[in-house]
Amino acid sequence: MSQTITVPEGGFRFIPGVYQYSAGVAAEPGFTLERLRFAEPVPLAEGFALIAQLLDAAGRPKAAFAACELRSPAPFTEEGFAAFNRVYGGVLAEWGLFRDGRNPIARSNVCPEIAPPAEPCFHAFTFTMPAPDAAPSFVVAGSGEAPEGKPNYRDHVIAFGDTSAAGLRTKARWVLGEMERRMGALGFGWAGTTGVQAYTVHDIHPFLAEELVARGAARHGLTWQFCRPPVVDLEYEMDCRGLWRERVLPTD
Repeated sequence: MSQTITVPEGGFRFIPGVYQYSAGVAAEPGFTLERLRFAEPVPLAEGFALIAQLLDAAGRPKAAFAACELRSPAPFTEEGFAAFNRVYGGVLAEWGLFRDGRNPIARSNVCPEIAPPAEPCFHAFTFTMPAPDAAPSFVVAGSGEAPEGKPNYRDHVIAFGDTSAAGLRTKARWVLGEMERRMGALGFGWAGTTGVQAYTVHDIHPFLAEELVARGAARHGLTWQFCRPPVVDLEYEMDCRGLWRERVLPTD
């Protein structure tokens, strides 16, 4: 059985994940994934409307929406995260994007520690465009140091409550393994990445060289964003991508 599900009208395939997001997406042959980052965060409802407009202007259906990156004010409680995901997922359902109950959209949602937004916002989104001769492209969704699909996060956090250098290394190793698992399901590895991001407010230098650089996760450098994962008690998150076109959209 294939590890991915194809969205033919969108031009990409995805790794089935949890309700709020898929674990990753990759462009199908004849298409490429493009990332558009907003110069400033755009509130969720406004962002959905803007994404719809941008897709329409590009001549693409809503089904071409493949991945997004969100910024939230602070880590959610388990209950708060579930409530937020119902709102977010409700829009995807209205757009008709779920496939047999599965969410195809890869997502990262993190919380800036300094100068956070007042409400959940879009930071960036990725969509497909026709490109007959394009090289393969992909986006892996963000993952913190806990397995997905469990009844809660708290009871399954790797090295729960341990923010020592050793504890953070353990967390990072687990997340790196999850990045590799997701890339592997899409047919990629670190050699195919063009961008890798880490999200934590803790010091990554004690394990940066041995765990990330030596592993190949920083082949083009590493973007460390001073953000927390989206749920209380998570301390370290990563995502990665292999894209050939990225743009920044000015915002008022």
